[in-house]
Amino acid sequence: MSKEPKYHIGFSTEDMGGNPPTLALLSGDPERARRIARETEGVHFEKKLSDRRGLNSYLASLPNGQRVLSATSGMGAPSLSIVVNELFDVGIRQIIRIGTCGSIQDDVNVGSVVISRAALCRQGAANDIAPIEYPAAANPFLTVALVDAARELHVDWHIGITASVDTFYEGQERIESSANEHLMRCLVGINQEYRHLQVLNYEMEAGTLFKMASVYGFAAACVCAVVADRTTSEDVVWELKKNAEENAINVAFRAVELIDPEYLQPRYWR
Repeated sequence: MSKEPKYHIGFSTEDMGGNPPTLALLSGDPERARRIARETEGVHFEKKLSDRRGLNSYLASLPNGQRVLSATSGMGAPSLSIVVNELFDVGIRQIIRIGTCGSIQDDVNVGSVVISRAALCRQGAANDIAPIEYPAAANPFLTVALVDAARELHVDWHIGITASVDTFYEGQERIESSANEHLMRCLVGINQEYRHLQVLNYEMEAGTLFKMASVYGFAAACVCAVVADRTTSEDVVWELKKNAEENAINVAFRAVELIDPEYLQPRYWR
């Protein structure tokens, strides 16, 4: 584990003090990372670790005393791959991504959450981690804990395959809201193709996170707030976004409380 501050995230294991956390809640949006640590009911904020490069990181603790890290991955898989590499180096061994996504199935409504059991990984960064055919699968125990948490909290939830892609516009077949109205032929009709493959949603980080977890040897899961219905529109539904994010945050924290720490030992899932 690194004793020197890491180049990008800006802190070291020693900066986290005695009994450093091994679990991180990872968000693309630095404002969401701040809210997770500072505004979640029942969560005790300890301190900001760093805001280097906009990759804000915070220490917090749960009512049972468990310490957690709320960190920012930045947008997209290349940024996430750097952050996750350095988080692993400072001792993080469990990561739950709390993200946002767009639904591509009629029954996955805005305001609900999607829990990813695996990802269709169309990401260049992931190909530097493992071969393209290498599975991008979530940790099963963390994933079941997320489901149990969503059920307990009466949050509208779905579990299934997530499409992790590198681009927000072209890669998710956005034409009306994009500055580029011309798609490559391989992307024309991709939404309908993924619907037929029973893919639930689009996001931009989970596939690379899952591959890194399997290769490096840590547990990873993902819960995303549904903020857009891509079956009808390209737009984010802003009036429902905050509540959907709060649902995802609460589900993640409750999952951390519910899971038996024994099942996070590498011997159960490597």
